[in-house]
Amino acid sequence: MQKPVRIAPSILSANFASLGADIDAIAKAGADWVHVDVMDGHFVPNITIGPTVVKAVRDVTDIPFDVHLMISPVDPYVDDFVAADADIITAHIEAGPHIHRTLQYIKSLGKKAGVSLNPSTPASSICHILGIVDLVLVMTVNPGFGGQGFIEGQLAKISEIRQMIDKSGRDIDLEVDGGINPETAKQAISAGADVLVAGTAVFGGGNSDGGYKEKIQRLRG
Repeated sequence: MQKPVRIAPSILSANFASLGADIDAIAKAGADWVHVDVMDGHFVPNITIGPTVVKAVRDVTDIPFDVHLMISPVDPYVDDFVAADADIITAHIEAGPHIHRTLQYIKSLGKKAGVSLNPSTPASSICHILGIVDLVLVMTVNPGFGGQGFIEGQLAKISEIRQMIDKSGRDIDLEVDGGINPETAKQAISAGADVLVAGTAVFGGGNSDGGYKEKIQRLRG
């Protein structure tokens, strides 16, 4: 059964000169999660932030920190993000040969474990790990940069994974990341998503023109 839609603004699009203030502002504006895109310049063609930054801003708000690790390897860095007090840690199924072990380890440390799929990765790749995951993240852009256009061909994958989750009977969040705006948000929700990651659609233009609150409300549909 699909859950209420939650919005997870991606701080990749925030103003890093005032990151703590931006996180506080989206939390007060009604964001459900804070999405943290961690990139290593190896698994994806960009470098962003690490656990030190997560730790530095963690006390700004009580809402969950949703940390998306676009890095390879993953396992050596899990402890650092746990120590930084991430709530959800998501690894890519493409980032290493032992995703089940990675998910087990994240959960053994008391955190929620997510698995992410690149656009070219089929839904069937996760069928044997649905028994352990807390979240499935479908990338609707090729990961590595913010501000890309939504790949509509991923809607069928979202629907397929929605059916897989419902059939499993488990409490698994279905998150979509990439090119989310008020129009594509409706498409993703209709396909079965219940968590939407949005960077530019929330932070673009700053906290004006109705502010972050209005932008977040528009994404909920």
